[in-house]
Amino acid sequence: MPQPVLRTARLLLVPLADRHFELEVQLDSDPEVLRYLGGRARSRDEVAISHARRMALAGKVDGLGYWMAFGSHGGRHGSTPPEREDEGDFIGLMMLPPAHGPDQPDDPTVAELGYRLVRRYWRKGLASEASRVLLRHAFDTVGQKRVIAQTMAVNVGSRGVMEAIGMRYVRTYFPADGEPLPGADSGEVEYEMTRGAWEAG
Repeated sequence: MPQPVLRTARLLLVPLADRHFELEVQLDSDPEVLRYLGGRARSRDEVAISHARRMALAGKVDGLGYWMAFGSHGGRHGSTPPEREDEGDFIGLMMLPPAHGPDQPDDPTVAELGYRLVRRYWRKGLASEASRVLLRHAFDTVGQKRVIAQTMAVNVGSRGVMEAIGMRYVRTYFPADGEPLPGADSGEVEYEMTRGAWEAG
């Protein structure tokens, strides 16, 4: 099952492809977007490495991967999603790959939710809107047993999205590696949605 095109009330979500590389560069050129993910803008070479990793992860479990989000009129309430990506504004990168990393389970039935939005589209409810349709896809279409999401404990914006879509706090942990960012001493947090919780509504 290939990754499908997904739609929400305001967004068109298109599976990440090589043609989207320049948009990834644009997104990662804003240090504020990466404040809790390294704390600095990334070079083209760094984005190229990230893009290759994303494309490889997207091929590991059918239906999981990364999506580029596009919206009409900047994703304002009341606007409808564009029919095609070239008709809309680039909103951000939405993530639902298999869970990966040294502190995460190597289990194909567990996916990891994430989101990274262009700064001018923050605080419009778009990350929550996209995340809800990704959760529906994970459980109802792909058949995942669990979806997790992780961020720095001090990242109140991202934690707010996780809580708004019904994810449950699981733990705080302290990664052994990684760059020492401001707030890192508070650790990282993990939230989850299980299949049982999803089906319970």
